[in-house]
Amino acid sequence: MEGRLRTLLNKIKSDNLNAFILFGIILLIIEITFFNGGVIFSFIISFGCIYIGRKKLPRTFGKILFWFGWISLALTILGMMTVKFLILAVLIYLLIQFFQSKKNPQYIKPEIKESQKSSAQEPILKRQPLFCNNIFGQQKTPEYVYEWNDVNIQSGIGDTIIDLSYTVLPKGESVIFVRNVIGNVQVFVPYEIEVKVHHSVLYGATTIFENHDAKTLNQTLHYQTEQYDYAEHKLKIITTVGVGDLEVKRA
Repeated sequence: MEGRLRTLLNKIKSDNLNAFILFGIILLIIEITFFNGGVIFSFIISFGCIYIGRKKLPRTFGKILFWFGWISLALTILGMMTVKFLILAVLIYLLIQFFQSKKNPQYIKPEIKESQKSSAQEPILKRQPLFCNNIFGQQKTPEYVYEWNDVNIQSGIGDTIIDLSYTVLPKGESVIFVRNVIGNVQVFVPYEIEVKVHHSVLYGATTIFENHDAKTLNQTLHYQTEQYDYAEHKLKIITTVGVGDLEVKRA
């Protein structure tokens, strides 16, 4: 039973996920445009409570506001007709696939091949990343010497702190790519490193060295130090933040 369910879920992911996403987006646009325009206001209130409550943590008022925002967001999402319809469609699809699989079971015959070493094969080295994708919580580079690896992560709610004082960047262009739904991003860069910043944000403050903008609303910002194009060691920072601050400073 468990194996069949896993197979059905894999089929949805591989064959029909794009269709479900596209169909869901179309239904969502129709619902918001013609039937439930107030849901946008509910989302704004919920995200606002989560953001303000997170700023006020660990005080009691902050906890209440933070969890009220999450509960309100969950109720708003579950109350949408689009979500109810998609859940029902997925359940019906799983039932249909389950009964079809019982009528016409698939038999898998494993093929065992002897491993052959070829001089044309290219060796691949797997390296341990500095960060992993997470839904909740803060991520921070260690406060001791560590080996640098380019960063490419996405997070739900939580701050990301990257301090390059304890590592050595290789020659060429190193990359930091961070996507946050809610949370702040801080990057501490040594003085000898040239920097380029591409920042996209819905709402939050932005500080790039001496440049500070207290309110950045639905903007895409580009900054670059003067010698970036000619530097031997340089760092490209690409960030996408829903609600949160970006701070890039020298350390």
